[in-house]
Amino acid sequence: MRKVISLPDKNRTVVKNIALVSLISLLLVICSFHTAGLREYKVKRIIIDAGHGGKDPGTSGKISKEKDIALKVALELGDIMKEYLPDVEVVYTRKDNTFIELNERANIANKNHADLFVSIHCNAVSNPNTHGTETWVMGLHTSDGNLEVSKRENSVVLYEDNYQEKYEGFDPNSPESHILFSLSQNAYLSNSLTLAEKVEHQFKQRVQRNSRGVKQAGFLVLWKTAMPSVLIEIGFLSNEKEERYLNDEYGRTLIASGIFRAIRDYKEEIESTN
Repeated sequence: MRKVISLPDKNRTVVKNIALVSLISLLLVICSFHTAGLREYKVKRIIIDAGHGGKDPGTSGKISKEKDIALKVALELGDIMKEYLPDVEVVYTRKDNTFIELNERANIANKNHADLFVSIHCNAVSNPNTHGTETWVMGLHTSDGNLEVSKRENSVVLYEDNYQEKYEGFDPNSPESHILFSLSQNAYLSNSLTLAEKVEHQFKQRVQRNSRGVKQAGFLVLWKTAMPSVLIEIGFLSNEKEERYLNDEYGRTLIASGIFRAIRDYKEEIESTN
């Protein structure tokens, strides 16, 4: 006799939600293919998002906080883009030490009809020898390490009022919640991966940093952005040498220049296919 396995109500709800989000994502992908040939795609407006800020310091090293390093790199990146890509409008989610809620960062991108969303962060782990860059896109985490990174970045919601309402019952400590959110950006996954790969290529080949590669996980800051989006971890503040590098103006300029070249190359590649 075939044994029937009955799932608990909570697990059954999670499975149903995952199936529903997957179906919606598939429909978005189909729609994007259907409309792709109707207009030329140009990269005209880019959102630069400095992670954390205000009451949310992000991670910390011995001499610096993530919110400060991320802002300095974001502003430097914007200055480089304005000089060398004058036809592209740069919009910042924040230009000072201000706390911006995660969903508001996506709202800024969507209201401005942005063509790219670039979020800049710093990393930290318990091992002080770990170093290098990582570029993340919205997707399923494939390891416990990936899940821990998304948990850390998503824990920002604990600084927000009524976060469970705003993020549809999201629990930053629940692996199931991260799985649900990771499925929602599939319509832009291909282009997001293209940009992420170019960022890591620049870091490795031109900036001479240790590239830890392109990775996927469920990030709330990327969740509702209606455009290709990446989250860039520019280095580990838990590594003393890397923290000194990120606190040096020349080091930050090299990092910002690498991101700029990746965006420039992405723009040229995408627009050449029109």
